[in-house]
Amino acid sequence: MIHHLVFFRFNETALGKSKEANIAAVKAMLNELPNAIPCIESLNCGVDFSRSPASFDFGLYTTFKTAEDLETYRVHPAHQAVVEIIKATTSDRAVVDYETA
Repeated sequence: MIHHLVFFRFNETALGKSKEANIAAVKAMLNELPNAIPCIESLNCGVDFSRSPASFDFGLYTTFKTAEDLETYRVHPAHQAVVEIIKATTSDRAVVDYETA
């Protein structure tokens, strides 16, 4: 199983919207991806509630059967549409991909 974790720090404002509005828009778009990209085994995402100095604003956790499925997801047009919004609304991103048996 391939595990794909991504964490984002959103700008206070971007695209004429507040941080909260942009997070809500990204969350809605991400939650639609399993309908468009069948190789996604699971997708969970949400807003950080701890608000610690080390926290990111938002996290995404997806799973895939294979590394090839993860690559299919990465280049899929539906995912790329979300990526464009994320690029325009975030300041930082951290990614971890790992495999388990």
